[in-house]
Amino acid sequence: MSDSDALKPATRAIHSQYHQDAYGSPYTPVYNTTTFRFDATADLLDVVEGRVRGNLYTRWGTNPTITELEHALAGMEGAESALAFGSGMAAISATLLAHGRKGIVCVGDLYGGTQEFLVRQCQPLGIPVRFLLQAELEQLESCLPEPGCLVYCETPANPTLSILDLRDLAARAHRMGALLAVDNTFASPVNQRPLSLGADLVVHSATKYLGGHSDLTAGALMASQQAVNAVAEWRKNLGQIIAPETAALLSRSLRTLPLRIRQHNSNALAVARAMAQNPHVRQVHYPGLESFPGHSLASRQMDGFGGMVSIEVNGDGPTAAAVADNLQLFLLATSLGGLESLVTQPCTTSHHGLSAEERQRRGISDSMLRLSVGLEDPQDLIADLEQALAKACG
Repeated sequence: MSDSDALKPATRAIHSQYHQDAYGSPYTPVYNTTTFRFDATADLLDVVEGRVRGNLYTRWGTNPTITELEHALAGMEGAESALAFGSGMAAISATLLAHGRKGIVCVGDLYGGTQEFLVRQCQPLGIPVRFLLQAELEQLESCLPEPGCLVYCETPANPTLSILDLRDLAARAHRMGALLAVDNTFASPVNQRPLSLGADLVVHSATKYLGGHSDLTAGALMASQQAVNAVAEWRKNLGQIIAPETAALLSRSLRTLPLRIRQHNSNALAVARAMAQNPHVRQVHYPGLESFPGHSLASRQMDGFGGMVSIEVNGDGPTAAAVADNLQLFLLATSLGGLESLVTQPCTTSHHGLSAEERQRRGISDSMLRLSVGLEDPQDLIADLEQALAKACG
């Protein structure tokens, strides 16, 4: 079957790769090769000038191991094309620079690193950047002064797990001649496919759920061929290409992504429900809870609610830090999406670069803990949280 859109996620995860190794391997091996030779100058020029698809130079992305990965990434999101990068921020920065030069409007909460890049790099370069809270969405049209701007968002958002209506946001952006780019890292393509909801570009920190084993750093962009081509030049000239060895690891990980995500979803829901009943927890942020403000919308546009849960403990920042310090199974570490469960305090990690006032404006309290719920037995994870909360808050 050639139409990957007709296949279910678990099938796409395995069969979106080429299976064209000359020696019969089901998957392309690691071509740990910088450059590729040609029999004639005319053949080389055909590749350089785009008349023939071929392998030329790994920094350009023309390497069989990388090409197979990109084919798989495109299949996972139902996209025409994809690009693989050396990190999630490489994918995000190249996309913003390629498509946002006329102006970028960010809606809702963002990863702190993305916001830092927009403020410290994009704005000094003269790129107009606006930040709108989710409640300020009605101002979007007035922030898009001319066609060719970029609307950028995350949903579920980091770390509040807030949900944006992607169909509505895409329609608003397109009415003003803008493109919509969505960071789909928290959801993964198994739980949500923004392109099918009207988005134009999807980015991932592939370090997280796509990689899934805490053993690689990578990023990805999925979009139409035209949109991808515009970003490819930035990737090439900024030297943001993924290494072939890392590409092979990521290709391996994609094959088990649907299986892993199903368990992440199940475990996170169990943890969220338990935390909602815990007397030491003031609030639980998880789209799978019926009490969550975005639950109804998430149920419509997502196939699962993800493995990320944020909780706000009864107490202040030091109290939350004490909870994190007393956890035994949840590792105190940045990142997310691996097999092991992790805990971070956003005010000291992912959003430490924001002022206290800006964190408060976005609902990111010092008492918030972000949980990346892994693949351990959920009852063990719940017991670990309960004992840490009792010690710190009891």
